[in-house]
Amino acid sequence: MTVKEFAEKLSCKVCAGAQGMDKEINGCYVCDLLSYAMSHAAEGNVWITVQTNINVIAVAVLTEVGCVVLPEGLTPDEIAAAKAEEEGVPVLSSKLTAYEIITEFNHLIG
Repeated sequence: MTVKEFAEKLSCKVCAGAQGMDKEINGCYVCDLLSYAMSHAAEGNVWITVQTNINVIAVAVLTEVGCVVLPEGLTPDEIAAAKAEEEGVPVLSSKLTAYEIITEFNHLIG
């Protein structure tokens, strides 16, 4: 499944990094502690976090996650959005909670 397909199925808003929407996603990771995510998130993961700053984008680039998903309607700050655009990291915003996003993801991958 691509980031675009995932975003459409969950009605996510694309906040930044639309040029990366064709990336394939292969798993899901949830963590708000950036240093922990840096060592545990995997390439191609949907990474769900409530963190909205530029450091999230740095970790996303380093780990090569498929996209960052901000739950509960959160959006990235201006600096993070600009860096996500520059790096091609899709940042999505969902009205769902992290738990609901994970549940929906599991239904999608069956």
